[in-house]
Amino acid sequence: MQSSPNGLPQPPSALVVAHPGHEVRLHGWLERARPTVFILTDGSGLAGEPRIGATARYLSSLGLRPGPVFGRFTDTEVYSALLGHDFRFFIELSEKLAGEFARAGVASIVADAAEGYNTTHDVCRLVADAAASMAGADAGRRLDNYDFPVVGRPDRCPEHLRGQAVWMELDDETFGRKLSAAREFYPGLFADVKDAVHGRGESPMREFIERGGEGGGGIEAFRVECLRPAGRGGAVGADGGARPFYETLGERQLAAGHVERVIRYREHIAPLASALGEHAERRA
Repeated sequence: MQSSPNGLPQPPSALVVAHPGHEVRLHGWLERARPTVFILTDGSGLAGEPRIGATARYLSSLGLRPGPVFGRFTDTEVYSALLGHDFRFFIELSEKLAGEFARAGVASIVADAAEGYNTTHDVCRLVADAAASMAGADAGRRLDNYDFPVVGRPDRCPEHLRGQAVWMELDDETFGRKLSAAREFYPGLFADVKDAVHGRGESPMREFIERGGEGGGGIEAFRVECLRPAGRGGAVGADGGARPFYETLGERQLAAGHVERVIRYREHIAPLASALGEHAERRA
């Protein structure tokens, strides 16, 4: 992977995230790299309360441009497509992103990591990988592809990738702006994250963090921003290890009557990963 003179991924760059609010984790990078920002869903989740308006205001405050894919779907639509094995839904989305990357001459993308916490996060990673592959094939060059932790500690990076990752430690002024933006534009989300990283409350986020042994650091951990080289087609569960957290959480939601079916890695995510990978290979 190549970097620009300031050590950041090659411009022009694009950020692709599943939900509004993920982007503030990379506030320092946003200020410096000024990427085009693509957001797949409106952030309404099961509660039906969109956050996309807050993200539009946040990006405007930074003078950043949202991409043509911006709050395009609800989480319910994504879940329905997954449960129904409607892979065309995701293939068309990846094609749309690939076309936008090509038109903008994007050289590097950053997208949500697949952490096994939320199915839409992991789907975003799969879609972004396919889009980057297709855009690179169309342009005759490979796009650099990075991910970042969405729920895990911001400085989490596998040992073998640490030397290739892009690391930023924010100065006091930039870190202050980051925290202020999180409080102003995403007060509920900020409170949930703050409680989780301090080991308070009973949120799924806290449980996920503690399961991974990533407690400690508090909100100060968000001073670090790490962009990690991403491998194509990555999805938690692919290694045959412990099942993803979203299956455990889905079973609780099913028992509580919040959902009618549970999205599972082997039944839904793995076939989607194969479908997107095969489509991208045919296009190449």
